[in-house]
Amino acid sequence: MILERTKNEILIRLPANMDITELQNMLDYLDYKEKTANSKATPKEVDELAQSVNEKIWTKFKAQRNKQ
Repeated sequence: MILERTKNEILIRLPANMDITELQNMLDYLDYKEKTANSKATPKEVDELAQSVNEKIWTKFKAQRNKQ
């Protein structure tokens, strides 16, 4: 693994035989950290929002499945 810092980025070079699923999970976590770095929301507020969004998505998904 090679870690390199440039003026605008941090580059990580990994061997091609890395488990893609685990790598994607890590990238998703880093994306979350980047997007929430300046947030003033509490973890509880974030959890409540996520639960609300998930419920709405599943309700919509179920409604679409029932129409088929």
